[in-house]
Parts: sequence; C-alpha cells; structure tokens
Amino acid sequence: MTVLRRIGPFEVHPIGLGCMNLSHAYGKPPPVEQAERVLLAALDAGVTLFDTAALYGFGANETLVGRVLKAHRHRIVLASKGGMAGETFPDGVKRVIDGSPEAIRRHCEDSLRRLQTEVIDLYYLHRWHKSVPIEDSVGAMADLVRQGKVRTLGLSEVSAATLRKAHAVHPIAAVQTEYSLWTRNPEIAVLATCRELGAAFVPFSPVARAFLADALPDASGLDAKDIRRSMPRFDPAPYAANLALLPAYRALAQEAGCTPAQLALAWLLSRGENVVPIPGTTRPEHVRENVAAADVPVPADVLARADALINQRTVAGHRYGAQARSEVDTEEF
Repeated sequence: MTVLRRIGPFEVHPIGLGCMNLSHAYGKPPPVEQAERVLLAALDAGVTLFDTAALYGFGANETLVGRVLKAHRHRIVLASKGGMAGETFPDGVKRVIDGSPEAIRRHCEDSLRRLQTEVIDLYYLHRWHKSVPIEDSVGAMADLVRQGKVRTLGLSEVSAATLRKAHAVHPIAAVQTEYSLWTRNPEIAVLATCRELGAAFVPFSPVARAFLADALPDASGLDAKDIRRSMPRFDPAPYAANLALLPAYRALAQEAGCTPAQLALAWLLSRGENVVPIPGTTRPEHVRENVAAADVPVPADVLARADALINQRTVAGHRYGAQARSEVDTEEF
C-alpha cells in the first residue's frame, strides 16, 4: 500500500503531476485531447497533487487544469504560482517577474478564475523578485490566506536564507526547486532547512528534463522553442559527456527491475519523507510509469551507486544559462 506524504495539512500521493509541459516550455504542446487524457490518467493512477502556474502557457495551463479537474476538485490538492506571469506589451505577451503585493493579488485572482475554484490549496511565489523584499511578497500572500483565497504558501527556487525570512512572516508549507540526480543544489542548504521548518520539498524536473528517463538520445532535434536549447547541459559538448553516463545508469535500472525514470524518482523519494516529486509528461503511459515508482523496491545499494554515478561532480554544464541563473535565488555549486 502506498504511504502518503504530507504538505502542510494535506496528505498526498508521493508522486504528483507537474502540468507545465502540457502547455509550455518544451516546444509545441500536445493536442488538447491528449493533455486531457494525461490529467485524467494521473487522477486514475492515484495522483492527488497537481501543480500549475500563471506563467505556463500564459494562463492556458491553468485554464486546462481548471476545466478538466473541476469535477474532481474535492479529490485533489491544487497548487499554482504567482509573482511571474505573462504581461501584454505592444509587441506581444512576455514573461515578467513581479513580486509586488499588487501583482501577487492580481495573479491570484486571475488564477482562481482560470482554475474555476474558490481557493488554491498551495500557492507559491514562482520567483523571488529581488527588488521587492521577500517579507513584502509573502505578506501579500499571507493576506490571501486570511481572505480564504489560498490555504497554504510555498516558495520556488529560493535559498535557505530567503526561506527563513519568508517563514518568519508566514509558515511556508513547501519549497519547489529543481532537484534530481543531476541537479543537486538543494543539498547545499535548502533540503535541511525544509526539514528543520517542517516544510515539504517538491522537486521539479525530477527526471532531468527527460535525460534520466532515457528518452532524449539526441538533443540536436529539440524544437526551436524548447527551453532546453538555452540550457548549457544540452549544448553539444556537455551533452555528449553526459550521455556517456547513461549506459551504466540503464544497467542500474535493469538490475533494480525498474525503468530509468522510476530509478530517478525512487532515488528522490529516498532523500526524505517530506520529498514529493512532480514529474511532468505528455503521455498517459508515462504518468502510470512515474506513479508506480512510489512502490518500486529499489535496493539501497543501487540507489547509492546511482548517487555516485550521476551528481554535481560528474555532470557537465550548468542547469541554466546566465540570464536564468540571475533570476533564481538558489545556492549554487
């Protein structure tokens, strides 16, 4: 029987669903009908945590999630994010980071409308807007809790120091940051601080943007608008070096009797009982594969060998380019 994990007052399945790539980021999104099947497959497989954001598809992802899951709202924990969204300019819609109280209130109202719900269970600050004190942004989010529009608060891509400052204003239920075998930055300080403060840790990109799913043998074929094209790890030379790690990794998954993606997720689940990964996918069969990772009995020695094989010392290239690195607040190796 799957043992549930806790985020604030909520008990959730150990594997959630990151909904981003149903509408955003990895080139052309799947057809709407396929995206609907993914959401319903996750629901049928037992997923209870569904994660979206105002940014994704500039609102399209929240609209999709709200429409498809409205009838099942009582069964799920719904997470979304504000403080970064699409803003309309004369030359089109562009991504804007804005952590001002006014923007946070506006983003939340827009998200509630698109999600067709009266309250968001877990509301994250998507990025800390560094020109706005974190206390001001979280203070505005705390007002949303008091108004009954949001139940719990989270932060995304923040350092341990920023987490502590925010937590002093209002309890932080969860921190969401990239974390996987090939991205270890949370191990510097944030994971330990989450445990100390009683916050959940929600890893996004837990299978390394498909790399650890063994589903991306040739990065040169990525869509022109795929965000991985701007990530140094997917540049030709670093990516070739990283591909050399995969044969041994595949062998470990085979030894454990699981898929490469399941091994990556099992490793994350072993990092602490407060860890709740949110893999994303555009295929229902991959949803079922990911969810099954919660019950795959991977031997401890296999997890240890995976840890030693793929880590910050063996992976080539930064996870983000210079511009994206300047926008996050995480500690970096």
